[in-house]
Amino acid sequence: MIVFDNVCFSYKKGEESLSNINLKVAEGEVVLVCGPSGCGKSTLVRCVNGLIPHFYEGELKGQITVNDIDVSKSTLRQLSKKVGTVFQNPRSQFFNVDTTSELAFGCENFNMSPENIEESINRVVNKHDMSALMDRSIFKLSGGEKQKIACASIAVEPIEIIILDEPSANLDYKGICELQKMIEAWKEEGKTILIAEHRISYLFPYITRALLMEKGSIKKEFTAEEIRNLSKEELHDLGLRADDAKDPTKLQDNSETVIINKQIDDNCNTQNESNDDVKSREYYVLKNMKFSYRGEKPVFDIPEMKIPKGEIIAIVGENGAGKSTFLRCLCGMERRCRAKLNKDGENLNNRKRRQSIYMVMQDVNHQLFTDSVLEEVLISQDKEDKDEALKILDSLNLKEFADRHPLSLSGGQKQRVAVASAIASGRDIILFDEPTSGLDYFHMLQVSDILKELKEQGKTVIIVTHDTELIENACTGTFVLE
Repeated sequence: MIVFDNVCFSYKKGEESLSNINLKVAEGEVVLVCGPSGCGKSTLVRCVNGLIPHFYEGELKGQITVNDIDVSKSTLRQLSKKVGTVFQNPRSQFFNVDTTSELAFGCENFNMSPENIEESINRVVNKHDMSALMDRSIFKLSGGEKQKIACASIAVEPIEIIILDEPSANLDYKGICELQKMIEAWKEEGKTILIAEHRISYLFPYITRALLMEKGSIKKEFTAEEIRNLSKEELHDLGLRADDAKDPTKLQDNSETVIINKQIDDNCNTQNESNDDVKSREYYVLKNMKFSYRGEKPVFDIPEMKIPKGEIIAIVGENGAGKSTFLRCLCGMERRCRAKLNKDGENLNNRKRRQSIYMVMQDVNHQLFTDSVLEEVLISQDKEDKDEALKILDSLNLKEFADRHPLSLSGGQKQRVAVASAIASGRDIILFDEPTSGLDYFHMLQVSDILKELKEQGKTVIIVTHDTELIENACTGTFVLE
């Protein structure tokens, strides 16, 4: 089905990304490709769907065949009849402005009849309980909802091979459970599935084997039973995520928890605080946060909310609950939101909040502007300090990429560049939207340590995340958005 014969690949003006790959994937196999960020997982799967060599420039050696088709001698159109892909950033693969049209788009390219297209869409939507996502604007979906639509757009097509690149990166607990059902259904249909992923435990019931990559090579191959039997410590030593999928709204830990309803009438205060804690703690006070998209019902109506200063607060909740919108409103990016934030006695409007708060977006491609990683950090500083910028990059294992173009990096590496820029900004309040999506265990710990350092410096850190390992490692409080 899929054969790599002594394959090497180097991106244009870059180091070798794949080295001597020899691999055979049989029909009906479900193969997990795992390893640290930047190890070559995404590059390997791009060779299967034809993006290498037909889209990404570079030098390809060896031969790759998919269903006896030589990838280098075929076209992307030919390969798309055999291979469907869900990318790490699903936004990059949408061609329509509404969800139902997006599901129909691939089927139309297969010249399916309107009746068969409708039947295929209804089958997938009903089987995976996605009716609430139909006939919606793509632009108003959360990251996790976009991921679900991307998976569904592949499920409706009559293809034989499915590529998933970090499919759980933006999904909540419920979304991961739905993804499991989709993978199980594909496996029962005899599809061949290749999955590049960091969060791996949810895949254990379905995979036939796992490939561990390191520096562009397949370092080791595990049977499904072998990788399932590895302890948490052994998985961590390999740089792999080890925690089972958990619901972050129900974590049993020592952090304080507060429930934020979309419409509340009383103050949001952390629960179980003693009177002494309340007296000693300082807060930023958010008032009158009201927001709705044009012509739609309110997303928020929060009269007053207290945010503890100098803490690391996780904002959790289901995909579509409004978590990312909450961050955009808080930092003043949504002009329709007229909230005020009382910061040290001053009520900050949208403009002043934009000047006082730094936000790392979920899709970091929106905020990478320069031609080098170093320049990306320098433009975030009030006053350029190259030595300090390099020190920040070194703390995130990015110093060696200082002269690289940010968009040439892997998803996890780009995420760390955005984190580096946030640190360099020196703002008192820093917001992160899924800062560890696409990161391996080691780099998740690095981000966790950096968040703790920011707290030690007196910064207030607010994180939208589904990453339970990050919450357990770093966060001192949790706000659950319902």
